[in-house]
Amino acid sequence: MKTAIKQFLDFLQIERGYSKNTTDAYRLDLQQFARFVKGKSPEATDRSDVKNYIDHLNTEAFSAASIERKIASLKSFFHFAQGEGLAKEDPTVDFNLPKKAKRLPKALSMSDTVKMLMAARGKTPLNIRNVALLELLYATGMRASEIISLNLADINFDVSFVRCFGKGSKERVIPVGRAALGALKEYLENGRPKLPQHDQEALFLDKNGQRLTRSGLWGVVKKIVRELGLKDKTSIHTLRHSFATHLLEKGADLRSVQEMLGHSDIATTQIYTSVSRERLKKMYAKAHPRA
Repeated sequence: MKTAIKQFLDFLQIERGYSKNTTDAYRLDLQQFARFVKGKSPEATDRSDVKNYIDHLNTEAFSAASIERKIASLKSFFHFAQGEGLAKEDPTVDFNLPKKAKRLPKALSMSDTVKMLMAARGKTPLNIRNVALLELLYATGMRASEIISLNLADINFDVSFVRCFGKGSKERVIPVGRAALGALKEYLENGRPKLPQHDQEALFLDKNGQRLTRSGLWGVVKKIVRELGLKDKTSIHTLRHSFATHLLEKGADLRSVQEMLGHSDIATTQIYTSVSRERLKKMYAKAHPRA
């Protein structure tokens, strides 16, 4: 359980860009649950463990808000554990939280996205790598874990596709545009060959020639966000949200976006239509003389 919790917290902080305070809150909630189940692994934890834990919280007179938060932490953790293959089933799936308004995912404007891509430019091998990284993230909507797992053999320049393995090791093939392919070619010709070559298969290498890690990728994004002074919280996942939102704004159909994102349920993808509508409403209110 301890190792799985650490992996989950790393995911929240590095891929989702959560603050230290937020990840610390998750840590305390999950450590409390781990103590209650005596360190059982996620695989060994079942529905009765979760029910007994919730009953325990009620007998200990925690507030309703605290109990709700702790259950939400558990649900997020086990959803992650199942997606990463750390548990076959999610023991929290039958425990529902009070319905709240869905929080819309953050997406950059198209102009801010272009600024991010331009800010990574430079002549060093790492600058060239960073451009290819960001262009590919925005071109495909891949998760951080997916893009750092790419191998050289996963890029097909002849048909302009990239192959990646998502949650549950599900393979999917995503089209790649000209800008991202051009950045990748530049990296493979003038960036990667100038880095140490300790990992012969990995597409993206760090300065030591090893496969780039999640924290390394987050460092790239965080540095650029800081330099640009972007006000809203911007993480690696923001580029995934931006990819989906911008496609839908330009007329892409929902099923195609679902397939490219690797969502098993189209309801997960539909939230991006709300993002597009909200942005259109804001644009209308700002521009229409009688809005």
